[in-house]
Amino acid sequence: MGVLLLLFIPELRQGTQFTQRFFSSASPSNERESYFSAISRSAPAVVNIYSLSIETDTGLFRNQSRERANLGSGVIMTSNGYILTCKHVVEGADSIFVRVQDGTVLEAQTVGSDTITDLAVLKVKAENLHSIPQVNDPDIHVGDVVMAIGNPYDLGLTITHGIVSRAGRNAGLSNYVDYIQTDAVLNQGNSGGALVDSNGVLMGIANANFQVRDNRNRPRNVDGINFAVPYSIAKRVMNDIIANGKVIRGQLGISGDQLQNRSGIFVTEVAIGGPADIAGIQPQDVILAINGIDIESAADTLNMIAETKPGTELKIEVSRGGNLITLKATVAELGAN
Repeated sequence: MGVLLLLFIPELRQGTQFTQRFFSSASPSNERESYFSAISRSAPAVVNIYSLSIETDTGLFRNQSRERANLGSGVIMTSNGYILTCKHVVEGADSIFVRVQDGTVLEAQTVGSDTITDLAVLKVKAENLHSIPQVNDPDIHVGDVVMAIGNPYDLGLTITHGIVSRAGRNAGLSNYVDYIQTDAVLNQGNSGGALVDSNGVLMGIANANFQVRDNRNRPRNVDGINFAVPYSIAKRVMNDIIANGKVIRGQLGISGDQLQNRSGIFVTEVAIGGPADIAGIQPQDVILAINGIDIESAADTLNMIAETKPGTELKIEVSRGGNLITLKATVAELGAN
């Protein structure tokens, strides 16, 4: 038996080395996988948001005012006090208060908001705040590890963990936001918080749960399907709101579907009197290129049009009944009267 032990456990041949190595092994905390460093960089930039509004109950025998409070989260984007959150967190608020992770409570003012992305920009009077780590292109991939940071149910700073389940949910030109889908848990109060990667870099702004209707037609959250506005879109929205007080988007007035197995967009609808209609684009046309750039993705094309300054003329190459046609369309402002 002793020979077999020496044969299969070489450490025993060196006397006390086995015992020393057994009791002097590295601490489990040094060996376990942890995102503590990433959270340390990003979590101090996530704030609790409390929005207060005064509602009046009116009726035949009463006219009373009551205070309504709404709970959410926000992300400090700049050290001088610009904060991103969700529009529905602060919409209609008479007062907005922000609680920073060091316990400081600051009053915030709304700079502006955007209905399409459900984002709002707040400003607090403070300097040298801890802004969240950001990179120009987070380069999101399905399978990336992500963490949601927020204040669910006012429990305080809470972290949930998951992966990117899907990046980009638009199939055509009828939507304007390619949401990040994740299974990181979001609860009431997480809206407006941060979705960060394993390095603590901001990937998106937590936005919503996926909901379905139950047999009583009541909305019900679906576990494991949650959404966030991608950082690149959120940052652009914030910059536009700070510069212009609103988000300025271009539009051509079309809806369409991306073709399968080849490039191009099949036009399904054309808004009457819109830029595409005026240019002569018709339903069932196939848009092949814009300004000489072949169309590979409907979502990318939509983003390109949305980012184009209203008044810009675009050269659009169209296939109609097997014939190639070149048309010119002038981009209009989305939502302008």
